[in-house]
Amino acid sequence: MQTYQLMATAASGIEALVGKELRDLGYDTRVENGRVRFTGTMRDVLTTNVWLRTADRIKIIVGEFQATTFDELFEKTRALPWESLLPVDAEFPVEGKSHRSQLHNVPSVQAIVKKAIVRRISDVYHRRTRLPETGALYPLEVSIVKDHVLLTLDTTGDSLFKRGYRKAKGGAPLKENMAAALVMLAHWFPDNPFVDPVCGSGTIPIEAALYGHNIAPGMNRPFVCEQWVNLVPDGMSDDVRDEADSKADYDVKLDIHGYDIDQNMVDIAQENCRAAGLTHDITFKQLAVKDWRTDQHNGVIVANPPYGERLSDQETVRELYQQMGQLYRPLTSWSKYILTADLEFEKFYGARATKRRKLYNGALRTDLFQYWGKKIR
Repeated sequence: MQTYQLMATAASGIEALVGKELRDLGYDTRVENGRVRFTGTMRDVLTTNVWLRTADRIKIIVGEFQATTFDELFEKTRALPWESLLPVDAEFPVEGKSHRSQLHNVPSVQAIVKKAIVRRISDVYHRRTRLPETGALYPLEVSIVKDHVLLTLDTTGDSLFKRGYRKAKGGAPLKENMAAALVMLAHWFPDNPFVDPVCGSGTIPIEAALYGHNIAPGMNRPFVCEQWVNLVPDGMSDDVRDEADSKADYDVKLDIHGYDIDQNMVDIAQENCRAAGLTHDITFKQLAVKDWRTDQHNGVIVANPPYGERLSDQETVRELYQQMGQLYRPLTSWSKYILTADLEFEKFYGARATKRRKLYNGALRTDLFQYWGKKIR
């Protein structure tokens, strides 16, 4: 089976997590800014789409080269073996982006790349009329950074954060792959308690339950590459999903709780939890942060509280941070992981973090403040 140069794209700050996930799946990796490179077959493309919790997309690298003129871009694009990927009736839109490059006009870059591919396909298939583009979708992207051109074919379609279970959401929902990243960064073991005190639409507890059961996050959603009959043999998708299903541990007992002060958000979280098939694994309840108590040990708290970006909200949010500090500091065997854009969080929480990690929630710079607990044996 054909082997491809592949890359998994990721939000800034979590590339290393994607790299670890790929290595755990058995791949050799090269971690770069916003992406992780690896190699594999179409079966590997499907496997990584199904399994990766923290990535955005899986892309096939069609080619890369230096180009500073449109003629160079056209000729080097045309020289690539597009016919090995695209059938004659392929629908292949070309998206583009350019940074710090001489070819900075993105619409022109897209048009030149499209024209070059059309010329190549037409020559190979001996077409004298327009290509029909009535077949399956093959989304292409041209990215130029410092005159380095990278041409890729997206195998995922809708981003991997769209697991398919989120039927409703609140005001500022955390993407599923970012929630999964927080769960993984917390080094949580499924035999320990897990608490999200500000759970909103329930994304963090749901991702924790998927992780705890070793359920592949992409099990119940389609990928654009599954329509590529010229590249994906019949039955391969089902085989990959069946194999993933066989690795899930549905019997493990999980102790996961999600709380929110807003009953409407609790209702939304429960609806999403039902859609994910995890109602027996997570308890959602209306509760203010200051009213939570526990006599358990060795638990993990993962929270994405409001950031108080508007000045009118800041006082209320910082009061919440104080409440967290007063409540959580005495829980010395618990580890706490709190994501916020308020870089003064430690002052209001009342303690320096064991470690801080810079992450991006969309375009917003946030820090994950980590307070590591001392386990009670």
